[in-house]
Amino acid sequence: MKTFPLGRRNVHRVGFGAMQLPGRGAFGPPRDRAEALAVVRRAVDLGVDHIDTAQYYGPDVANEILRSALYPYPSQLVFVSKVGARRDGKGAWLPAQEPEELRAGVLDNLRALGVDRLHAVNLRLHSKSAPEVFDAQLDAMIAMRDEGLIDGIGLSNVDIEQLRQALERTEIVCVQNPFNLVDQQSRPVLDLCLERGIAFVPFFPLGAAFGRERVLGHPRVRAVAERLDATPAQVALAWILAVAPNTLLIPGTASLEHLEENVAAGRLVLDEEARVALGLPGAA
Repeated sequence: MKTFPLGRRNVHRVGFGAMQLPGRGAFGPPRDRAEALAVVRRAVDLGVDHIDTAQYYGPDVANEILRSALYPYPSQLVFVSKVGARRDGKGAWLPAQEPEELRAGVLDNLRALGVDRLHAVNLRLHSKSAPEVFDAQLDAMIAMRDEGLIDGIGLSNVDIEQLRQALERTEIVCVQNPFNLVDQQSRPVLDLCLERGIAFVPFFPLGAAFGRERVLGHPRVRAVAERLDATPAQVALAWILAVAPNTLLIPGTASLEHLEENVAAGRLVLDEEARVALGLPGAA
């Protein structure tokens, strides 16, 4: 698998997202704990060296599974987490955006994973806030980096103005925004990340739960998949890797079968006919 820098480390462009390790809706215990553990171990066996997680996946469940499956961790393994949210007793997603909440989130991740430092942490924004509020959040992230709790600062769910504001303050090592073949609203953010050498990590690469059919059922995706003897999901993931060299994938699953399929997408070559059909840059 090809690599791209994520802060100080080069990582394979196909990683793993831990969001689906807990129960439905990233809440509660896993459907099958033994398979969840096996999926994590198999991901590393397949060459995955970049795992995206969050303490509020579960909450507390995803990180506990990662630690149980992998500790002591392989030296090449990169953990990226995120802060800015919490869960209530029914699993609802609630904002946790105050500077002290951001710090508490990082400390919770460190404790649960059993590490002293995280390779990167994404500040996950839930709504457009005033520039001075965003500055205070950045202050908290910069302080934790300077303290040595995290190596790199990432951003999630940001627009181009927020990314520019952050870059005026500090180095940003990755950006996580929604992006897929039928939802390219974050293209300006991707382009700026490419210009600045920042990893761009799409979430909803196959569409959100309510929009997956728009991607996987897209006639051109299905036609390319049939011709290349691949699945529509593999074509959609390979499209993201082909859009720009700085894109990283973190497809999540609690299924060994789907894990193998997702990782294999990193080896799928979209030929010229496929690139034209899918509207990729450089296609004739």
